[in-house]
Amino acid sequence: MMLKIVTIGGGSSYTPEFVEGIIKRYEELPVNELWLVDIEEGKEKLEIVGNLAKRMIEKAGLPIKVYLTLDRREALKDADFVTTQLRVGLLQARAKDERIPLSHGFMGQETNGAGGLFKGLRTIPVILDIAKDIEELCPKAWLINFTNPAGMVTEALARYSVHRRFLGLCNVPVGMERGLANILGIEPKRVRIDFAGLNHMVYGFNIYVDDENKTEEVMNKYIEKSSEINMKNITAMDWDADFIKAFKLMPCPYHRYYYKTKEMLADELEKFKLGKTRAEEVIETEKELFELYKDINLKEKPKQLEKRGGAYYSDAACNLISSIYNDKGDLQVVNTINNGTIKDFPDNYVLEITSKITKDGPIPHKFIEEFPVHIKGLINQIKQFEILGAEAAVEGSYEKALLAMITNPLVSSDLEGHKLLDELLEAHKKYLPKFFDESGGIRK
Repeated sequence: MMLKIVTIGGGSSYTPEFVEGIIKRYEELPVNELWLVDIEEGKEKLEIVGNLAKRMIEKAGLPIKVYLTLDRREALKDADFVTTQLRVGLLQARAKDERIPLSHGFMGQETNGAGGLFKGLRTIPVILDIAKDIEELCPKAWLINFTNPAGMVTEALARYSVHRRFLGLCNVPVGMERGLANILGIEPKRVRIDFAGLNHMVYGFNIYVDDENKTEEVMNKYIEKSSEINMKNITAMDWDADFIKAFKLMPCPYHRYYYKTKEMLADELEKFKLGKTRAEEVIETEKELFELYKDINLKEKPKQLEKRGGAYYSDAACNLISSIYNDKGDLQVVNTINNGTIKDFPDNYVLEITSKITKDGPIPHKFIEEFPVHIKGLINQIKQFEILGAEAAVEGSYEKALLAMITNPLVSSDLEGHKLLDELLEAHKKYLPKFFDESGGIRK
């Protein structure tokens, strides 16, 4: 069987890494069609990235045809796998998600807090439309969403999509395992961690080295170099050693926003005063990358791509696709429906958890009965934020958006949160028509 893979958001700077992943796995993942899809605003980037993809495949000597199109429905016909890596409003929208909260003294981050809410509000209607097209045009296809906020988006798919073959995916767990292997001075394939939690709020429970549980021994080494496990888009800060000893879990890099809120906000506000946000940094990195991509002599993924926060995407995305296709039954970390795995978490809620990957989808790996008491409250608070955000996006509900905003722990202010919601709605008006009436006013 030959495979057709469709990537929506194909003009993304991440695409060369995805293409590299397909090339590396061709013997076990016989792709013969790769369709890269984008919108009119992304046409130039799509052509640049698409041509690089063609050169990479030509250099590899593989019979994979690459198609570039702005017609999503044409691309989706009879697809086997569909990946989504889109950004509604492009990086300019991300800059607003970061700058406007910071101007009010709140965290400016694209997947957490106020910025994460608005990325979700813009993204969810688009992803649900894609899922509707998939159900019509390629109902057996697996939808693998990499678009952030992946937790909120997957929650929306679970609640509102007729198409049921979907997974949310994040590169954070892969990055954490690789970072830990680097601290230990060993090959990444020798390390595996049992993860559970939510997207960008996932915790490492058990740490295995060569399939032996070495949690206590490894955690002692991790404490000494905890800042080395991080993402490119997050300021590296060491964890307090006594906190981690008491915590007995490995936090993910994004947890710094919740357990180091004061320090992280001070760092972001300082950069904001200097006129810098992560979005502006990424815009500059993207310019550099696309200049490299234009070079007709470039026929491989450039090293500079690792400056983006999505390093190891190819390992996560392509491993997942290969494991589904080949019914491997190996363990990977995905966003999927709880379905009784964590007994104190509702069955229909989406969680991020180590799962056995089969041709019929993921089977969550049951290594804990319930979340420990010291993380249970925060997980449930962020889950209600994701649910309210998903409901607000689908219904165009101002009240639910307001509740999501104010009850998020990175906002927690009724008056300022209310003002922030209104300002962000106006800033993103073009992409949020459900929230406005015919006269252009916010529908309250």
